[in-house]
Amino acid sequence: MRGGPQRWLAVVALTLGLLGCGRLIPEGRVPPPVTTPPITALPAPANAYSAGFAAGPAITSLGLRRDDASGALRSFRASCPRLIARTDASGLTAGADWKPACDAAARWPEAEAPRFFTEWFETVKVGDGKAFATGYYEPEIAGVKVRQTGFDVPVYALPPDLVRAKPGEAPANANGTMPLGRYDAEGKFVPYFDRGEIDDGVLMGKGLEIAWVADPVELFFLQVQGSGRLRAPNGTIMRIGYAGQNGHPYTGIGGVMRTRGLLGTGPGQYSGSMQGIMQYIRENPEAGKALMRENKSYVFFREIGPDGPYGSLGVPVRARDSVAADPAFVPLGAPVWLKLDRAEASGLWIAQDTGGAIKGSNRFDTFWGAGSEARTTAGGMTGRGEAVLLLPKGTLKKLQQGQ
Repeated sequence: MRGGPQRWLAVVALTLGLLGCGRLIPEGRVPPPVTTPPITALPAPANAYSAGFAAGPAITSLGLRRDDASGALRSFRASCPRLIARTDASGLTAGADWKPACDAAARWPEAEAPRFFTEWFETVKVGDGKAFATGYYEPEIAGVKVRQTGFDVPVYALPPDLVRAKPGEAPANANGTMPLGRYDAEGKFVPYFDRGEIDDGVLMGKGLEIAWVADPVELFFLQVQGSGRLRAPNGTIMRIGYAGQNGHPYTGIGGVMRTRGLLGTGPGQYSGSMQGIMQYIRENPEAGKALMRENKSYVFFREIGPDGPYGSLGVPVRARDSVAADPAFVPLGAPVWLKLDRAEASGLWIAQDTGGAIKGSNRFDTFWGAGSEARTTAGGMTGRGEAVLLLPKGTLKKLQQGQ
């Protein structure tokens, strides 16, 4: 999951709106005058600060449950060392803003977790606060470390020739970073091999195989989740985590199926859940193989220890406590309150992960752990409602004052 795994749910549009809509203007700053012709459409906001923010409801009105808050407190406490040290891309906080709450969390009794969040935080709504949440889980599939009969699909480590272009040798990405790719035999920077080329064996025999699995479809969805467990016939478990990605953009195959009229409740259509998409692939092997190749993005793995899985923040994610978010809109490590039309996903979460399809304000991916129940819940999770961030007390005042 670290570094931004790609989730299966499809194409998510970034929130669009007028610049400054709902935004608090810091004191002492005068907004620029309106010029003609009037602006009718602008690009999506780059971060939470530009999306606009406002005070949310009082934390006492959220009705924090002790069991929910105690799990969130544990995850927040684990996040604190990274939260304090990292740069917040959302534009809302600085690392030092979190230190008082983190110091308090280190010694706070979990039995009084609701009072911790009430005493140390205030709520902030980003943009319109309208939330959309999906789910992810840690899959377990059949796999072994050493190739054997019935286990012929390789799991690859990060290739050493997968690099970023040198400045001037390729156009920069929208965020200013150089693109991922490789240098060919003539020293020219080119895109890295895509999913189809890798599936056809272009990396075979290069010593990159860290494991072998039985089912390419299960591996595809494990890549979408970003980490998972491989269970050998003798019962031993190997846990693998996200190591990197080939640089090609993520394409949600659920979105492709929807465009083609394959999802729905009519004859010949399939459920839009992960289970429904997988059913289509299995019932239509050739078309299913081609569908998976529509997603040219390919994830590489590394073996990880018994704890985990690890999120992009670099700490273990926990079922029903950890949520993936866009770090441009949510400080990684921050508490998030979700009130959704799915009761099981409503409550207090800690933003500890990111995702390739988790982009924009108020877009979240809830983590449900491992096992069949987690798979069912995550695979069918779509929730809509409201979201607020819990930020250190005094954050809004600082932002209004332009500090």
